[in-house]
Amino acid sequence: MISPTMDESEAPVSWSLKFTLPDWDNRASVRCSTHDYRLPGDVEQQLQTRYWFPPAFLPYLTHPAIQAKGRDTLHRLTANHLVYFLDYTTLLEHRIVNRAVEVIVHRELPIYIPLPMKHAALQLYTDEGYHALFSNQIAEQIAAFYSITRRPVIPRRITRMNALIARTPEKNRALAWFLLGFVSETIIARELLEACRDTLVSSVNDMLRDHLADEARHSRYFAEAFHYFWIAMNSRQRLFASKTLVEIISIFFEADESWLQQSLRSAGIADSDALEIVAGMTTMQARRARARAGSRPTLEALHKAGFFALPHNRTLFAKAGLIDG
Repeated sequence: MISPTMDESEAPVSWSLKFTLPDWDNRASVRCSTHDYRLPGDVEQQLQTRYWFPPAFLPYLTHPAIQAKGRDTLHRLTANHLVYFLDYTTLLEHRIVNRAVEVIVHRELPIYIPLPMKHAALQLYTDEGYHALFSNQIAEQIAAFYSITRRPVIPRRITRMNALIARTPEKNRALAWFLLGFVSETIIARELLEACRDTLVSSVNDMLRDHLADEARHSRYFAEAFHYFWIAMNSRQRLFASKTLVEIISIFFEADESWLQQSLRSAGIADSDALEIVAGMTTMQARRARARAGSRPTLEALHKAGFFALPHNRTLFAKAGLIDG
């Protein structure tokens, strides 16, 4: 049990006024976006000055073997990555984030859920279904454009998340689902913001901006929900949450070695160069650097919730390389 169930009259007024997605009817992309997310007819012309995915997000593109291949290879590798990212996003939104939202909607955590929190969770659920739809739409078009056929049925990160849930004791499983959603939604808003700063193919840029507009609100919602739940947790629940958060953050910044090797091979990169590139992406130092930089919004949300007021949590996250000791 996280806390005894309260009725609505006992819920703190200050909390009951939170947990909303402001002006959802007029701001949610599923309600107001006019984009059709179709690849533009002049895509070949756009690719003379634009990209499928921000090259700065893929540091391995600076490897001499890739640079020597020229712009067509760069476009193929960024297209590969975008399709992979969108396939992953489709599964993440449907199978992970929306399952985390269901925990709130159906009150699987034994704590009073204010009605604004439940209503906003249902709106968020609708948003995520739409994100899965347009992610899949663009992924299928780019895959057809480049004849990309070897697409993982379940990306490595999703497999690792499912494994985490499978080994979690039943009494903590709903909390584990919520923590997966919390980390995902606090991380992704920043990722999308950074991606939108590059010059991308127009339909990809439209999709990412629509996604970002929604995720900025989702990030705030999940941060507030975590704060609310954290206050209510007992010591055993807090210990479980702390350990699980470290593992979840690590999962979100792992490299998918087998997929990356296959992607490089499909673009004509020699196996020896591909192995060198993958090795550089999978060192402990590289993984920790990605996790520390990318999880900053999550760490900020934890700090605001009072999470790091506990010395044990500061020590745990410092040992994982996520914060200074």
